[in-house]
Amino acid sequence: MAANSNSTGVDGALQSICYKRGSLQLLDQRKLPLETVYLDIHDSTDGWSAIRDMVVRGAPAIAITAALSLAVEVFNLESFDGTASDAASFLGKKLNYLVSSRPTAVNLSDAVTKLKAVISNATTAAASESRSVFLAYIEAAESMLNDDVATNKAIGSYGASFIMNELKRYKGLSILTHCNTGSLATAGYGTALGVIRALHTEGVVERAYCTETRPFNQGSRLTAFELVHEKIPAALVADSAAAALMKDGRVSAVVVGADHVAANGDTANKIGTYSLALGASYHNIPFYVAAPLTSIDLSISSGDEIIIEERSPKELLYSRGGLGEQVAAPGIAVWNPAFDVTPAKLISGIITEKGVITKLGADLFDVKSFVERATHNPVP
Repeated sequence: MAANSNSTGVDGALQSICYKRGSLQLLDQRKLPLETVYLDIHDSTDGWSAIRDMVVRGAPAIAITAALSLAVEVFNLESFDGTASDAASFLGKKLNYLVSSRPTAVNLSDAVTKLKAVISNATTAAASESRSVFLAYIEAAESMLNDDVATNKAIGSYGASFIMNELKRYKGLSILTHCNTGSLATAGYGTALGVIRALHTEGVVERAYCTETRPFNQGSRLTAFELVHEKIPAALVADSAAAALMKDGRVSAVVVGADHVAANGDTANKIGTYSLALGASYHNIPFYVAAPLTSIDLSISSGDEIIIEERSPKELLYSRGGLGEQVAAPGIAVWNPAFDVTPAKLISGIITEKGVITKLGADLFDVKSFVERATHNPVP
């Protein structure tokens, strides 16, 4: 991966993924907010490393990066001496490899499943033409990039309207968020941060609060960077200060993203989310999850089945999420899960690009029925 400097995206919007056919550059988010450096991604190996090393992060952006890194690789193949079936096998193996980069984000496995279906259909139609299979894959990967921005804007719109109506307040809202769920975590606009952006556009946000999100500091480095860039009134708080902020009456609602939503609404998100949900519940503050339908996994019944990734001890032992000097006592053991699971009982609603999933009773979401209605596709 080669590094180079670049600017923000079109019309000044922050852009974590810069793509044109045959070329992919990723904003190295490890260096933000002090440096703006883009890395050239040449193939799926570069893509895997960028995802694993958190050059790029955020469930939607991870999936798109994986898809596009392979698209760039096959576009730039100097030659491929094989049939359509050989091309399909080549792509399938590369996609399986990419899925192993970060296991918790369901968007990645969902994208791979959809891309494999495209490959299968193209293989049947293409007979022995490998290039046709590769082209079908490239076009499908590019569609994922384009669709993500539209999806995120819809999430923002639905979320803003729902929150205003539920709270019956049209000014002076203070929203707390966790980790980074904005343009840097997606192809553009964002999920939970997209909701805050939409509320700000409506003129109802008095202040957004973002947590540090230790140990990798996605909140202080990335979300704060986006909020300042977008000129949204905002303040940074320590993770451990969130409950005190709620007790002080400064939080109207909490809106977070999601990496994996189970069929019952249990949600895996950045470590610390569960703590925020507990605090919000105690203080009677609504707690919303904002995520695309691709983050929902109907194949698992509850959050108990979600695989939780554990990160390197270095992220806790050294400053700057493992990239700086040692700050912890030598020899201390470390437990460093990247995510936790918030029970559906603590979630007020799940905001998607097709609307908001609400509870049928006090504590039950019917996620499956919502997805079936939204996609017009019965789920087994």
